[in-house]
Amino acid sequence: MSETLTAPEAGTALTPPVKRLFIKTYGCQMNVYDSERMADVLRPLGYAPTDTPDGADFVILNTCHIREKAAEKVYSELGKLREMKEARSGAMTIAVAGCVAQAEGEEIMRRQPAVDLVVGPQAYHQLPELLTRTARARGERIGADFAADEKFDSLPEARGVNGPTAFLTVQEGCDKFCSFCVVPYTRGAEWSRPAEAVLAEARGLAVQGVRELTLLGQNVNAYDGLGSDGSVWTLARLARALAEIEGIDRIRYTTSHPNDMADDLISAHAELPQLMPYLHLPVQSGSDRILRLMNRKHGRQKYIDLIGRIREARPDMALSGDFIVGFPGETDRDFEDTLDLVRQVNYASAFSFMYSPRPGTPAATMGTQVPPDVSLARLHALQALLLEQQVAFNKAQVGKTLDVLFEKRGRHGRQAIGRSPYLQSVHAEDADHLIGRIVPVRIVSGQQNSLTGELLGA
Repeated sequence: MSETLTAPEAGTALTPPVKRLFIKTYGCQMNVYDSERMADVLRPLGYAPTDTPDGADFVILNTCHIREKAAEKVYSELGKLREMKEARSGAMTIAVAGCVAQAEGEEIMRRQPAVDLVVGPQAYHQLPELLTRTARARGERIGADFAADEKFDSLPEARGVNGPTAFLTVQEGCDKFCSFCVVPYTRGAEWSRPAEAVLAEARGLAVQGVRELTLLGQNVNAYDGLGSDGSVWTLARLARALAEIEGIDRIRYTTSHPNDMADDLISAHAELPQLMPYLHLPVQSGSDRILRLMNRKHGRQKYIDLIGRIREARPDMALSGDFIVGFPGETDRDFEDTLDLVRQVNYASAFSFMYSPRPGTPAATMGTQVPPDVSLARLHALQALLLEQQVAFNKAQVGKTLDVLFEKRGRHGRQAIGRSPYLQSVHAEDADHLIGRIVPVRIVSGQQNSLTGELLGA
């Protein structure tokens, strides 16, 4: 039996064959954004996302280098992918992207020969070119420069979005050089996207039904992008412009540094209803001595005073933070200072970690490392306090009516899940027809990690 091939009619575009793309994302929200943009870059080549690496033609691990265990998880995952690749006689391309790729590119290739290419966080727009080179020969594989402007200029305008919320990167890199952190070495110096580029991407997202934007940056409140008139925009001015886009009803941003929390941004929280009353503002420690060793460039009282000013401008502001316990040289007194700061601030949520030495950072060579069992005990004590505050904040919402943006269906019946202004997950029954809408919901119970609500009039 023969098969006849016919040429397409004039003007008909050839559709590339569908190839399966699996991306596994580690770490921060910026990596989530980067993974979405990698999918956008690869879509014209015929790659469509799949939920599993089994049978995928192209697998990308988009990595995070903040914690030591995160990097080791990547190598463990690569071992499993190598077995899949061998079972398919090599019919799978494997890439490592993100910050581990930036920091350990040569080491990745040495430790795991199944990896075909390595691409840093500022070069993933080159994936189509790198794929072409890899298909010809296993030669150059590392694209890890810091040309952030080239990356964003090269990304396709259209974005694939799924749901009424979206991340939007506005700033990359960091100039703070905290002694424990690898970000300045993996993401480069602070760089802000031009304001009009951000606004254009936001308008495109709004057209696709996005109602809530989360602006991303390693130090997002240090944003200083150029406006079309050549003036420098602050994050506050950018937020005000974004709020004027039809359809954009909610704006969030993360992650911030206390030293960049400017007066105009605090004022924007008081004056701009689209700017949500939830702020992630890491402090890392409550001890002045440890903050100096961390090179945070602020003290505990400056942070506490800043929180007071923010809450004066926006009394219902919910605070989130980051904490590191067991930093080199941390004493029991230093740790008690951290617990005291937590009690004073009263967080709605927080992230806390044991110190993890990262090669190449100043803290990794500090002499007085805290024993792991001591660090673990402190972590448990801190997390118990933070959990107590989080549960109390959630229970305090009971009886209130909160505006909820419903994002997706729940697991039961016509249940839908959304987010409160304070970023809490909210479950409500008979609400699946409201996905993509912001509606008032009466909160009837508060749990550790979520709220339960009922529709008004239900």
